[in-house]
Amino acid sequence: MHTTKNSKRTFAFTLIELLVVIAIIAILAAILFPVFAQAKAAAKNTACVSNGRQIGLAVKLYLTDNDDTMPIFYAYNSLPPAKDPSHKGTEKLLLSYSKNKDIFRSPWDNGGPFLASDVPGAQTYWEAYGTSYRFTSCLYTIANGESSQNNNVYNFDRPVSETAMALPSESRVLRIEMFPFFSKDQDKDCKRYGYDCQPPYNYYRQWAPTGGTVIFADSHAKFTTGSGIFDKQVVDIEGHRSGDVNPDSWSGTWYGVCD
Repeated sequence: MHTTKNSKRTFAFTLIELLVVIAIIAILAAILFPVFAQAKAAAKNTACVSNGRQIGLAVKLYLTDNDDTMPIFYAYNSLPPAKDPSHKGTEKLLLSYSKNKDIFRSPWDNGGPFLASDVPGAQTYWEAYGTSYRFTSCLYTIANGESSQNNNVYNFDRPVSETAMALPSESRVLRIEMFPFFSKDQDKDCKRYGYDCQPPYNYYRQWAPTGGTVIFADSHAKFTTGSGIFDKQVVDIEGHRSGDVNPDSWSGTWYGVCD
């Protein structure tokens, strides 16, 4: 009788097979990673717009309790910074209606170069000034001796009511701090938007890669892409648009007066 011995056979990748597998993985990664990045960006855009809608509703609730008068304007006050209870910011007037200060923080907010000197240690505009969103100065109430910007107090009164706005559904009452078209690649010599300038007045850092959230006086919010759309948004009660000519403005437009 013959006996048969079972032999074990070892299977292994050849070098060529291994390289093929690596190449396939690299191709899949090249295809899928941009998709994941786009999905992540879309989720951030949605969250930012959602914050904007909630802020818009908080402004509406404020108006019902204050004879249709817009909140007092404050901006970029770093003395004291936002974490201090005595900090003055427009967003603080809205907190009793929003019940959530986190809605004033955009998921895109990653600060800017100016914060290092203005509010050392702050990593975001929300942390430094209480909000990632810029309030449009011409569409909020200026109170003599109370309203302030960059720690400088205003010396005149200018009440603003929503009913006085010519085009509330087109009036930009808030916007995200950074837009991609504020960069020096698109705003040559920092003449139009005043962000990507030479130090010490360099404020720009890219946040969202394609645009940013804008909140309007009728409380709706949307994601705005492109300077053309941005420049057509209304920035004062008379209906002047952001890009309309104003020779008395540093930018030559109403943006420089009211934004």
